[in-house]
Amino acid sequence: MDQTLLDYTLSHMDEEPALLRQINRDSHLHTVNGRMCSGHLQGRLLKMLTRITKARRILELGTYTGYSALCFAEGLPDDGQVITVDHNDELRDVAAAYFQRSPFGSKIRQVTDDAILFLEQLNLNPSFTESFDIIFIDADKREYRRYYDLSLPLLRQGGLILADNVLWDGHVIETNVKRQDKQTLELQAFNDMVKEDDRVEVVILPERDGLSLILKR
Repeated sequence: MDQTLLDYTLSHMDEEPALLRQINRDSHLHTVNGRMCSGHLQGRLLKMLTRITKARRILELGTYTGYSALCFAEGLPDDGQVITVDHNDELRDVAAAYFQRSPFGSKIRQVTDDAILFLEQLNLNPSFTESFDIIFIDADKREYRRYYDLSLPLLRQGGLILADNVLWDGHVIETNVKRQDKQTLELQAFNDMVKEDDRVEVVILPERDGLSLILKR
C-alpha cells in the first residue's frame, strides 16, 4: 500500500493505544524481528474481529512481545480469556511486563510451550470441552499446516482461524522452487490446502504481510 494512503488510513480509524504504540516501538528497537509485531492496522482489526464474533475464548500461537494478545484481550468481555502460547522463554517476561501494565492483561494466560505439543495435548485431553471462538496462527511458518490440522477440531462451528504472514513478503508467488526457502514452500502449501478444504470458507486480506480469515462451516 502506498505510504501516503496508509497514513491516511491510519488517521481515519481508531487510534493506537499508547501502550501498544510503545510495544510496537520497543519491538522494532530492541528485538531482531520487530516487523513481527502486529502494529496499528492489524491490531485494530484483531480487536474488531473479536468484537464482531462475540468471542470469549481465543487461542494465540506465537506471543512475541504481546501486542496481538493485548488487542484480542481488549475486544473480549470481562470474563473472556486469551491463551497465548510461545516457546521463546526469553521474551516471556517482556510480554508479561506489558500485560501487567494493561487494564486488559488479566484476561491473558501465558503458556511457554511448543505450539504443536500444546495443541496435541488439548486434542487428547478428555476434560477439554470448551471450543475456541478464534485461533490465531502466528508461530513457526514451517508448521502452518500442522497447526491448522490440530486447531480446526478445537474451534467452534462458525469460529475463525486467523493465519498471519500468508503472503510472506510476496514470496508465495515465486515459481522457482530452487530459490524458495522452507517457510515459503510451507505457506504456499498451506494456502493451497485451505483453499481446497470444504470444511471452511477463506478470505485473504492483502494487508501488511497477508492475513487469512478462515471460517469453520
